[in-house]
Amino acid sequence: MISFFVCLAILIIGFMLYSKVAEKVFGPDDRKPPALSMTDGSDYVPMGTPRIFLIQLLNIAGLGPIFGALAGACWGPSVFLWITFGTLLGGGVHDYMVGMMSMRHKGASVSELTGTYLGNAMKQVMRVFSVVLLVLVGVNFSTGPANLLAMLTPNVLDAKFWLAVVLIYYFIATFVPIDKVIGKIYPIFGICLIVMALGVGGAIILGGYHIPEITLSNLHPSGTPIWPTMFISVACGAISGFHATQSPLMARCLTNEKDGRKVFYGAMVAEGVIALIWAAAGVAFYNGTGGLLEALGNGQSSVVYEICFKLLGPVGAVIAMIGVIACPISSADTAYRSARLTLADWFKIDQKPIKNRLVLTIPLLAVGAVLTQVDVQVVWRYFSWSNQTLAMIALWAASVYLFRRKRFYWLTALPATFMSAVSCTYILMAKEGFQLSTAIAYPTGIIFAAVCLGTFVFTCVMGKGKNADSPAVEEPYSV
Repeated sequence: MISFFVCLAILIIGFMLYSKVAEKVFGPDDRKPPALSMTDGSDYVPMGTPRIFLIQLLNIAGLGPIFGALAGACWGPSVFLWITFGTLLGGGVHDYMVGMMSMRHKGASVSELTGTYLGNAMKQVMRVFSVVLLVLVGVNFSTGPANLLAMLTPNVLDAKFWLAVVLIYYFIATFVPIDKVIGKIYPIFGICLIVMALGVGGAIILGGYHIPEITLSNLHPSGTPIWPTMFISVACGAISGFHATQSPLMARCLTNEKDGRKVFYGAMVAEGVIALIWAAAGVAFYNGTGGLLEALGNGQSSVVYEICFKLLGPVGAVIAMIGVIACPISSADTAYRSARLTLADWFKIDQKPIKNRLVLTIPLLAVGAVLTQVDVQVVWRYFSWSNQTLAMIALWAASVYLFRRKRFYWLTALPATFMSAVSCTYILMAKEGFQLSTAIAYPTGIIFAAVCLGTFVFTCVMGKGKNADSPAVEEPYSV
């Protein structure tokens, strides 16, 4: 249990210290942010910082830090280290930089940011990549909540009925101004997510459950290697490319650049704390990784429900059901909203007029509705890899951004290099990838990461960076 508390302390102290390092490297100032200079009553809507923090937390989290942490705990308490240092050195930096870069670029989506700093070819790839990824998130988190709601209601209200209800809600949340639905209910569910984690953590500690100490041994019952699989399985709660699609939503609502550290980095650390608690709870509640893996065979939602019900009683069961239904819905509606804004940035469609929002919202939801009727599980298996690949790309874009502004670019270049190795190694050895042996995948992944770093150093540092001093790159909008 000592290891758990040490990691928890590192997360909290790390936020107080390392987030300020990231803030100093970026250099926020008093310029007028897009929420105030571009207010449109739809997506650019000024909101208070505490409210934005809770929305950002639910945007990036949902069930990610719960499901991912439970899966990661199957490797044992070594996952504590990845959650802790992945959050501080990777995820927090990633979310903060993307959110702040978006503020400096008029609330631009991650695909546009990538194009600005990694070139037009990468922009086109990221545009398609982001929209497909976001629609898949929306589809995956449509059928799950619908099926759960059908189980809790009379038979006449079947899964098809609830799927229609969920899709109608997605249309409303994607279409209406961000402060009308998302801005009102997300803070409530964000608090529920925090309360659920704190309740479970407190019950595990006070209930006398044994949280094992950290060991670097692979305790996965199936012998699945820690590298790189654990680093892919635990995305939300450590570092996740999906966050890069969500941070621009709040970048359009934040009224002061200097609050970015609290919102973007702070929400990531809060998610890391939630993930750490659930990882500890999973391995402690089921008395080891074998029992946890067996329980996960019945579905992650059932594990969440069982832990909450047995630790917190009927109240815990209610909170758990709110979590496993509301949290995935909250991930999906902001995914569709991000997809709309990505397309709007792509085709330069002003989203203030209602008809322009409808032009993008209706086709997106129509495609999502069609995909809920087909088996997308084969494609979805690539989500974990594509998610971390997106994080890798976003970190490289941030590295170029920092270099061009003559800032300490190693803050993002080092985690970008690490994620390059993770992403490449995983796709080479995974079942949904090339299924190569570790003897080939491991060194190839390292070589790929080295090539990425070498390209960055040669192109930017040694080549002094093309257009490095361009004011249009450094300051894309005026005060």
